Amino acid sequence: MIPTTVLVVDDSEDQAELLRRYLEKAGCSVTTTLNAEDAIASYRSVTPDLAIIDLVLPGMDGWELVAQVRRDIPKCAIVVTSVLNAAKFPAADAILPKPFTGAQVRQVLADLVPRGSEL
Repeated sequence: MIPTTVLVVDDSEDQAELLRRYLEKAGCSVTTTLNAEDAIASYRSVTPDLAIIDLVLPGMDGWELVAQVRRDIPKCAIVVTSVLNAAKFPAADAILPKPFTGAQVRQVLADLVPRGSEL
């Protein structure tokens, strides 16, 4: 199986790197960006299967980016992550409240990756 392609968008380099490590350990191919504008440029060249988007971003915020990804890549699963109250999250395929654990990341992948995959 080709690894799931994941785009991580988080303005915290530490959080983005932590997600990268968890996802790569699960067999995913990961691209990280620190803002929405770079994320859009990234997914125009490599289409992700899954996008993990922090809501508090510089420039375009996560709510706007979620809407943009939905328009541009309708088949891309979206996971929202933030320290904000989950009740304020936009509609998404899954949520990953901060701080998250490796077990929570693996559970999100298990919930979103199609049955029969190796993840």
